[in-house]
Amino acid sequence: LLGNPNSGKTSLFNALTGLNQKVGNFPGVTVELKKGFSIHRETKGCEIIDLPGSYSLYPRRGDEWVSYKSLMDTERSSATDLYVVVVDATNLPRNLLYVTQLIELGKPLIIGLTMMDIAEKKGVSIDIEKLSLFLNVPIVSINPRENKGIETLDSEISKKIKDAEWKIKNGFIADDLIDHGLASEIIEIIPGISSYSAMHILINHESLELDKEVHEKLAYIEKKYTFNHTLFQAEDIKLRYRKIKDIVSKTVVNIDPNRNKLISEKLDDLFLHQQWGYVLMLVILFILFQAVFWLAEYPMNAIEWAFGEITQLASRNFPDNWFSNLLINGVIAGLGGILVFVPQIMILFAMITVLEDTGYMARISLLTDRMMRKFGLNGKSVMPMISGFACAVPAIMSARNIENRKERLLTILTTPLMSCSARIPVYTILISLVIPKTKIFGILSLQGMVMLGLYMLGFTFAMLLSAVFNYFIKISERSFFILELPLYRPPRWGNVVLTMIQKAKIFVLDAGKVIMVISLVLWALSSFGPGDMRTVIEDKYDKKIIQRPELSKSYATEKKAELLEYSYAGIMGRAIEPVIRPLGFDWKIGIALITSFAAREVFVGTMATLYSVGEETDENNTTLRDKMNSAIRSDGKKVYTLATGVSLMIFYVFAMQCMSTLAVVKRETGSWKWPTLQFIYMTGLAYLLSMFAYWILS
Repeated sequence: LLGNPNSGKTSLFNALTGLNQKVGNFPGVTVELKKGFSIHRETKGCEIIDLPGSYSLYPRRGDEWVSYKSLMDTERSSATDLYVVVVDATNLPRNLLYVTQLIELGKPLIIGLTMMDIAEKKGVSIDIEKLSLFLNVPIVSINPRENKGIETLDSEISKKIKDAEWKIKNGFIADDLIDHGLASEIIEIIPGISSYSAMHILINHESLELDKEVHEKLAYIEKKYTFNHTLFQAEDIKLRYRKIKDIVSKTVVNIDPNRNKLISEKLDDLFLHQQWGYVLMLVILFILFQAVFWLAEYPMNAIEWAFGEITQLASRNFPDNWFSNLLINGVIAGLGGILVFVPQIMILFAMITVLEDTGYMARISLLTDRMMRKFGLNGKSVMPMISGFACAVPAIMSARNIENRKERLLTILTTPLMSCSARIPVYTILISLVIPKTKIFGILSLQGMVMLGLYMLGFTFAMLLSAVFNYFIKISERSFFILELPLYRPPRWGNVVLTMIQKAKIFVLDAGKVIMVISLVLWALSSFGPGDMRTVIEDKYDKKIIQRPELSKSYATEKKAELLEYSYAGIMGRAIEPVIRPLGFDWKIGIALITSFAAREVFVGTMATLYSVGEETDENNTTLRDKMNSAIRSDGKKVYTLATGVSLMIFYVFAMQCMSTLAVVKRETGSWKWPTLQFIYMTGLAYLLSMFAYWILS
């Protein structure tokens, strides 16, 4: 499958394969190749490859290069039988540029013509049969979102694959463009390619995987003919658009040139307004974060209550031994720390999916382009950054779509400052501990506003640091921003629900596995210690209980706290406590900071385990929030004051506590220099700003 971005190509892939792939509303959503097998009668079992969207055979973005290299596969390793080019009927001239280039390559093609219904609403009528004759390519009208025309396309694909003799004629405009003497010399080196393919191989042979000897021969031909790449590209596009204009004039009729504006255009007058557009964007984002707290509160309370009841039930019915301790304080506490945050993650991703599905995400890119340029970025940087609210790893990978190398690097360096979904459990537990549940103007949640503030804090510093890095990183390259705005569409609620389920599954299974393993390791580190110190502590408190049995409950709590302090985990925490004390953190928080380098959300699982092992369970103190809220320091003061809570939230906004992100930055930049810089500046910033916040609020 080939085609321009936003032409409906990925929707067609979903329709043909039955896979529920995510359909983005901005150029370059497909960075890697996606593969699936046809589920339809005629082509059942055929492998279908969804190549990244491209505007032409002159690639600029990383994802366009993926498609280009697949098309220029001189070794024929891809063994492609047929190419289906998805063409947007509402943007026919621009889409036909790519189609005519593919025809020139001599590729076996079928055109899937999408969005005919929207073209008709615009007052445009296309004579499909005549257009097919002019291009000498079969054309099938399809609507993948509504599954219309898919069976017809399926039948046409099957027919063309089985017809071994079927070929498209070459020479669409080649005779007016190509020096055949030059092309024939290239074809002698690489037999079996068209003249137009030969010219493209000459233009980009340095970027293609060819033998060293072939590269040398092509370099010699370039020099021999003094071949000018830029001039060839300019002439190619100019001649094509001239031919396309002629074809369109004979096959397309504009029924009503004075038509009324489409609803999408009317909405853009509002959403892209120079003043109101920004106001509406902030309102939409504000509602999103309010909803994360407001809607998730009830299911979260229910999950907390359920795990509290399970803990009490297990405590009453299991004997007091190491196995029940492991089950209650390791497994159940760790599992509760995972599942309680699933509602918030599902709601956040549901709302982001709705924004993407409706087409509004692309408008956010356009609105923010002017602002982003002041900080060394452009509007395309917004999409990785917004994706960073979900997870920095795919967000950094999606920065490949930014053509300018400097802007791409700046985006990669600052995207981890966006508060990803892994931070949600940390923010949620801390906000619920130190921020009161009050309403502003009777409707706005103060906790929701603090959550929005944390997200905005990360974004603001990302912009400021981008401006700083822009000054020091010396890469000179012209920058431009071209974005195709998709039509507004109602969200596909099935896709929204599926995304919610998938993200919850990823969190529970992927992050959950890490949290559970670390929870169990922490339980072991918290339950055992070096030497015979634990025996000494137990004997000491056993004697106290014999002497003062009426204080047995108090002594039991003190014993658990002291045993935890002298466990392996306690010793580790005490070792780093002097370093983190200026931030208002105690040694338990220190352990959580260490473990959450594996994944930030591990913080909550760590707290759940430490406070379960170190505290006596009672019926009024069963949830993690209750246990953390009642935690006190050695001097009797509360651990989680406003100053400590805010300091810890700010630390998690800025600290680079994600090994996966560092690994993907290294892969995308090809050097350890940039992830090392990232780790140093983010950790240093987190430490200094947390210390400042604690000092101000103490």
